Amino acid sequence: MSIAIIGGTGPQGQGLAKRFAMAGLEVIIGSRNEENAIKVANEISNELPSIGNKIFGCGNKEAVERSREFIILSVPWSAHNATLNELKSSLSDKILIDIVVPLSEKDPKKVDMPPEGSATEAAQVILGENIPVIGALHNVSAGVLNNLEWEINCDILVCGNSLESRMKVIDLLGNLKVKAYNVGDAQSARCVEALTPILIRLNISKKVPFKHAGIKIWAPEHN
Repeated sequence: MSIAIIGGTGPQGQGLAKRFAMAGLEVIIGSRNEENAIKVANEISNELPSIGNKIFGCGNKEAVERSREFIILSVPWSAHNATLNELKSSLSDKILIDIVVPLSEKDPKKVDMPPEGSATEAAQVILGENIPVIGALHNVSAGVLNNLEWEINCDILVCGNSLESRMKVIDLLGNLKVKAYNVGDAQSARCVEALTPILIRLNISKKVPFKHAGIKIWAPEHN
């Protein structure tokens, strides 16, 4: 199985690339700057020699074309819509996993939701209903993803209008050894994405005695 990570040269993209590659998947890191993508892919391969020939770098469009089904979008919010418009014609028969959070430029402890309601919904409008957009991985710390000595300390909330695609993404995320939950259609992303600035606030607070907080779904001790 292969996946493409568009924006894979950033901290969150690199962390996901490492973890998926360690799970045995082929990972294609995409970037607007192909040379940078190749450089980052080579750096990760050198850092993790045990993964073998599992990570490649290339331009965004080539990355999409090389992936059989799953495309992870991990770009800054400011580049979200433009990137999707550039790649739209290449995304037929793919599932887009949108992990972008529309954080406010003025204050990353707040969201600045687009008119559609969330980044996930904005992506679905741009791509049209024939290309499924699944929101996931919004609340995972890049620091956690990149520290391979740590287990991912949170559950993953998965949403999108296609139930079949949601379930495929949940299966994919099993490679990261996390618990993923189906939390409904794309409108649920308004709540899920909005959790991220709350976590950011907690993680930078001097009154909170830990960093890299995540979200967990706790089952009751009683039935």
